[in-house]
Amino acid sequence: MPFREINAKMVEATVVPGQRLFSQRGAMLAYRGEVSFTPNILGGQGGVMSMIGRRVANEATPLMTVEGNGTVMFGHGGHHIQVIDLTGDTLYVEADRLLAFDGSLQQSTMFMGSQGGVMGMVRGQVTGQGLFTTTLTGHGSVAVMAHGGVIEMPIAPGHEVHVDPQAYVAHRGDVRNRLSASVGWREMVGRGSGEAFQLELSGNGTVYVQASEEKL
Repeated sequence: MPFREINAKMVEATVVPGQRLFSQRGAMLAYRGEVSFTPNILGGQGGVMSMIGRRVANEATPLMTVEGNGTVMFGHGGHHIQVIDLTGDTLYVEADRLLAFDGSLQQSTMFMGSQGGVMGMVRGQVTGQGLFTTTLTGHGSVAVMAHGGVIEMPIAPGHEVHVDPQAYVAHRGDVRNRLSASVGWREMVGRGSGEAFQLELSGNGTVYVQASEEKL
């Protein structure tokens, strides 16, 4: 169920009988046809375990199930929207950045400590992002939110990408992350002062970076 980009801050989805999608509550802007919106407490296709993981991580962003026959326009807070199409792979994204996604995608949560060991846990504490992150797997589309638009940066063996953790939106592929400290890094190339942290992503995949250091 692909999303059609209306402009940088709005997308439209076609809802057909027998299929559904999930969206962040309050993200519906307008709709046509016979469409229903119901609260979803089980965290999409991930079921109870997804819900438990999200609540433990304090990432239980309220979702609603969208079903029926018609078209729905989505947007939230004037944030820029990036549509990401999955073809059997997995997207790793912070829960509060999810605007809407295909109901066919399998949703779950992943403990960040399993990607980068202790550094994954440190990342959660330092950046304010949760120790868990949301995963979406399968064939379908995902609409994510960001400040100021998103750029896709390829990651390849020997070509790591270093990202300001506050600018990180999501990643996909066989990617590992590691948090490293660099004294004065922000003073030279970014905002702030003192000790700064960089998120190093290596492997093979793509990282999505927003054009801002502001959190949603």
